[in-house]
Amino acid sequence: MGDVLKQYINGEWKLSESGNTREILNPATGEVIAEVTEGIRADVINAVAGAKAAFYENGWMDTSAVERARLLFKLADVLESRAEEFYKLETTNNGKPIRESSVDVSDACACLRYYAGFTTKPHGVTYDVPDDMQSLVVREPIGVCGMIVPWNYPLLMAIWKIAPAIAAGNTVVFKPSEITPLTAIKLFEIIDEIGFPKGVINLVLGDGPNVGDELARNRDVEKIAFTGGTSTGRSIMKAATSNIKKISLELGGKSPNIVFEDADFETAVDYALFAIFCNQGQVCSAGSRLLLQESIYDKFIERLVERAKKIKVGSGFDESTEMGPLISQNHMNKVLSYIEIGKKEGAKLVCGGNRITEGTFGKGYFVEPTIFVDTLPDMRIVQEEIFGPVLVVQKFKDEKEAIKLANDSCYGLAAGVFSNDIAKAHRVIRKLRAGITWINTYHPTYNEAPWGGYKQSGIGRELGTYGYEEYTEVKQININLDVKPTGWFAK
Repeated sequence: MGDVLKQYINGEWKLSESGNTREILNPATGEVIAEVTEGIRADVINAVAGAKAAFYENGWMDTSAVERARLLFKLADVLESRAEEFYKLETTNNGKPIRESSVDVSDACACLRYYAGFTTKPHGVTYDVPDDMQSLVVREPIGVCGMIVPWNYPLLMAIWKIAPAIAAGNTVVFKPSEITPLTAIKLFEIIDEIGFPKGVINLVLGDGPNVGDELARNRDVEKIAFTGGTSTGRSIMKAATSNIKKISLELGGKSPNIVFEDADFETAVDYALFAIFCNQGQVCSAGSRLLLQESIYDKFIERLVERAKKIKVGSGFDESTEMGPLISQNHMNKVLSYIEIGKKEGAKLVCGGNRITEGTFGKGYFVEPTIFVDTLPDMRIVQEEIFGPVLVVQKFKDEKEAIKLANDSCYGLAAGVFSNDIAKAHRVIRKLRAGITWINTYHPTYNEAPWGGYKQSGIGRELGTYGYEEYTEVKQININLDVKPTGWFAK
């Protein structure tokens, strides 16, 4: 299996202070593929100290935008040159089909280049004020930024956070998911090779209750960025009160996908499948609630089930595979438990619902594409995030009811509308309480556009100029152009 994989702290590869290790599994086979050091709070404290020194004492806060851009461009170039190595490793550790992991690596390179180019572009603002003054606003880096990402897009989520933080001039302490750290470790090998100064970007490994909590709680961390579940997001918020650090949270979702009777039928069916079964349904913005107008309800479900039963589930390394395994045995059991909850609640199971166990499938964590119909708004499978290949279908009569059902959720991350009546589609989109929306499509994401949600789906935004601004402080500067005594007090 090889040597124990290490953390990257203050420019050095280090084992944990604890001496403990963790086995990393391939979710398609259940086999151990690596052993990594298991970090503890002391490792986070050391990494934060290195990041703080790099920012305040060793000159990173004064590094030119041109230099930061050069490093990000170089990181993108080297990552792209090793793309195959990365996407194969991602599929091995995460299980997703190779066609998805290869896109993730490509998107990560594009995101790095977007922020590398953006690094030299931000500008301040000047104001025409009443006095003989020049008033201006500049953006400055925050300082030490802590980052925690989930297991569903290990490499891409890392880049979504690291790239804008470095572009803005911050230092970073990064924690990947404890079950999918392999591409992050490989990414830090490149970071080490290309010459980022010591302490600017640090990698800590370990679980959430210890490593993640310390990162959120540490008083020298001035910003925490987290992607993951809403319950964990609440814990991050509480821990961040230690020094009232800036936070951005990209959390859960139970996103509605609304199909009107006038939609292009086959297009809507195709995207309904893509919305929920892409990445095995392990997507925060998955279209996990399908809302169908009653006039097309039966016909749509018949075609949807027909198509879903043909989805090829298998190893991510088989190029014909369309859906891979779930990430872990624990997560698979959680998804299967929700399927049982749906049955007990009275929803009708029309597709899937089982773990796939025949042959080599029995060693991995595979679940069939699953569809429930005849669901009610108060059912748990309708209200709670399952984060797996489980679709719940609801019926609506008209535009008003569609909007009401769509907004009946504590989440507000994403939403889709399918209709050939563009005016109606726009009316409905404007009424939906969600941060990421689509008309006649689902899932496309762009580096230029903000990513984030309403309500319990999070705080702040990633990507675009909005993502950059999350890693900056705004400073007001006033310059007196008429330098003389104020005359306010008597001489």
